[in-house]
Amino acid sequence: MLNMITTNIGLNKENANNLTISLNALLANFQVYYQNLRGLHWNIKGKSFFELHLKYEEFYTDSQIKIDLIAERILTLGGTPLHTFDEYTELSKVSVCKNITKGEDGVQLVVNSLTELLLLEREILNESAEANDEGTNAMMSDFIAEQEKTMWMLNAWLN
Repeated sequence: MLNMITTNIGLNKENANNLTISLNALLANFQVYYQNLRGLHWNIKGKSFFELHLKYEEFYTDSQIKIDLIAERILTLGGTPLHTFDEYTELSKVSVCKNITKGEDGVQLVVNSLTELLLLEREILNESAEANDEGTNAMMSDFIAEQEKTMWMLNAWLN
């Protein structure tokens, strides 16, 4: 049997370190996504105002919860969550939006952002499966399933 250095939760330390890097990238993307949602919520105008104002609030509230879960998972793995805007914008693949007021433009931004998040989450899902990290794996599976349904609904709204 190989002598592996493990974390206090029994994971290979190198794998755990690599996962914290990936999770920090996801955290950065979620932080930009969250801030975009706040802007969309505040600035939406037009006939879809009431519908989208509430939907964006639902999305950013959900994102707040996910951000906390990601940061706590990073801590559980022995890492340190990123916590500066410079780090977030440097690592984020989610585009920063500004002054979007039209419903279709806002919903398309959410779809584009979720596409980026899902790509990252699938990478982390594969990485966590290889590392035998069920905690991260379960979290990614939950995020993916929920966001896939959201994508279906948003695309239905756009079409």
